[in-house]
Amino acid sequence: MSLRQARGNPTTKVRMGPWSVIQNRIASAGPEGPCERSGEVKATVTGQVILNDPNFMKDTGTGPQGGLTDPGGTGGTLAGDAGGSVIETQLLTKRYPGDVTALDGLTVSVAPGITGLIGANGAGKSTLIKILLGLLKPTKGRATVFAIDSEKNAERIRTLIGYMPEHDCLPPDVTATEFVTHMGRMSGLPPTAAKERAAESLRHVGLHEERYRLVGTYSTGMKQRVKLAQALVGDPRLLLLDEPTNGLDPAGRGAMLDLISRIGTEFGISVVVASHLLGEIERICDHVVAIEAGRLLRADTITSFTGASRMLRVEVDEGLQALADELARRGLGPRRQQRFVLVPLVSDATYDAVRDVVADLRAPLSRLELSRHSVEELFRGSDGADAAGQPDYATTEVSDVR
Repeated sequence: MSLRQARGNPTTKVRMGPWSVIQNRIASAGPEGPCERSGEVKATVTGQVILNDPNFMKDTGTGPQGGLTDPGGTGGTLAGDAGGSVIETQLLTKRYPGDVTALDGLTVSVAPGITGLIGANGAGKSTLIKILLGLLKPTKGRATVFAIDSEKNAERIRTLIGYMPEHDCLPPDVTATEFVTHMGRMSGLPPTAAKERAAESLRHVGLHEERYRLVGTYSTGMKQRVKLAQALVGDPRLLLLDEPTNGLDPAGRGAMLDLISRIGTEFGISVVVASHLLGEIERICDHVVAIEAGRLLRADTITSFTGASRMLRVEVDEGLQALADELARRGLGPRRQQRFVLVPLVSDATYDAVRDVVADLRAPLSRLELSRHSVEELFRGSDGADAAGQPDYATTEVSDVR
């Protein structure tokens, strides 16, 4: 029986028996625990489970209205499935005690696909995710997921979303299979379907051979994969991933990004990746939503951020300063960087002029190409030039470029 059949079968009654090992360990994290920061939320969250919500521990029956259709369960199509927006916010504002504003009039629409949510630490990314999950109430404004109001129908939204938290909330003394199976049960699956989905999810994230090991024996990268598996086990329409590469080395980061890209392209699941690592966003995302101090900086397709600019990038193996001086002498307006020179592309004749200068200097040319924009420019406020040299886009953080 598939997940949708299990949820939509009026004869299926799913019994949510408490699992004391997981419930007690995760719920005992407390306000200072890994699942909750700064007392922002009065709930402990792992995937789709709200452990202090009594409704999630009661026996539940799934009738025709339990299927993955429209908010009212009338058999319609969800907004994102019809090609509309997956997420929409209107003048969304969240203020905490002490006059701390996390979100300030945020209005944005997120299309289906893989979307990067970028901003420095404290920009409001995690607050936005918690409002979308219905864990926080906005001070003002409105947020919807698949056209469902997050404040009025949060429980419904959580049946459609898989959530991967930033911090480690995993119990160390259970196996990955036990944990992910439990998460499947908590999302509404009967026992057999939950076990099947858990095995499938762990296989997708590359932990099939290690699924019977205790989670506490896993490396950081393996734990991140377990968190991704539990977000997938409920067959979500949308994944919210909060800093999914947190704590990973470069190899582990690349593997995680490949997994996310595969989920979005092959499985057809919309994904929102919250990250402050700009290179990750450029690598896997179709769209970008950039926020700063709780306000929308820009929302657009990734191609609009990374398209070719009207600047030529010229690199030589030696004699860079002499090249810059000669280009300036001929009125080409070069801008010297640490390892290259940028030349404004006025017309096709600029190519010939640069070529002639390189030939006259007998400089060993290594690269001549159009410079491309990057997401980083949003936070630098320039065309990507950096007096310290070309940034490493694979690891550059938003906080580094503000």
